[in-house]
Amino acid sequence: MGNNHSIRGRVAAPFLLAGLMAGAGLAGEASAKPLVNGGKLLLTRGVSAVEGSGGGGLSTWALITGNETEDGVGATAFVTHAPLPDYDLTVVGAAVGLRDRFEISYAHQEFDTGATGPALGLRGNFTFVQDVIGVKVRVAGDAVYDQDRLLPQIAVGAQFKQNTQSNVLRAIGAGNDSGVDVYLSATKLLLAQSLLLSGTLRYTEANQTGLLGFGGDRNDGHSLQVEASAAYMLSQRFIVGAEYRTKPDNLLFAKEDDAYDVFAAYAVSPNLTGTLAYVDLGDIATREGERGIYLSLQVGY
Repeated sequence: MGNNHSIRGRVAAPFLLAGLMAGAGLAGEASAKPLVNGGKLLLTRGVSAVEGSGGGGLSTWALITGNETEDGVGATAFVTHAPLPDYDLTVVGAAVGLRDRFEISYAHQEFDTGATGPALGLRGNFTFVQDVIGVKVRVAGDAVYDQDRLLPQIAVGAQFKQNTQSNVLRAIGAGNDSGVDVYLSATKLLLAQSLLLSGTLRYTEANQTGLLGFGGDRNDGHSLQVEASAAYMLSQRFIVGAEYRTKPDNLLFAKEDDAYDVFAAYAVSPNLTGTLAYVDLGDIATREGERGIYLSLQVGY
């Protein structure tokens, strides 16, 4: 596909974490009573990860998207843009949370190779396009800590990914143009310490989250990867934090590095969150040092 997409996909993986928490958008200072919107503490909604599920920008969390409680339905929509030195990533998507128990999400990712395309043997400004459909179920625990709720919120989920560029993916050594990630996440919000911690185990064969296909000529098959997130509330509107995500290294033609980000997120209102981050995706498709600023906006109800 060419470069004329109305919204061009960028590998916005590592940054949304901040937005997630700011998107939780608590009004007032951290010492004040947390703001409730739609029945749920806003901080327990999260933002939208690069694959569309509720969590940080880079990592999926155990939180269920939307402002709903056990008696309602919530929803979020987001757009993320990450201009990197040699590529551009744009992601748009939406998700629905049901009774704070089930989540269904969708993300459309476009990864524009720009002037790098011809150097990779591609015709013109080539764009990798991927669609991701996710499902998540909260199975145990509670996100908010107190003496009676020690167990973190735990969720299991799956993400079904389809890349549209089958011929190019085969040419670079990828084994498939589609794949399924499964994961287990645990998340805890320590309100008294103004701290959120989350960890995820992901079983995946996706190259660059699937933007460069699945499996490859170096390794063909799923492997266990780790995602970790931590965020600190400077106030109930302003949050800073970091994420780290390991990734498979399946393709012979290009080494794939782990990714990380540091971010600042601000709750513009209870329903609108903006996130600004510095993200480092390492080497991507023979290009070194793919680092840059990332911007994400999320609305939630």
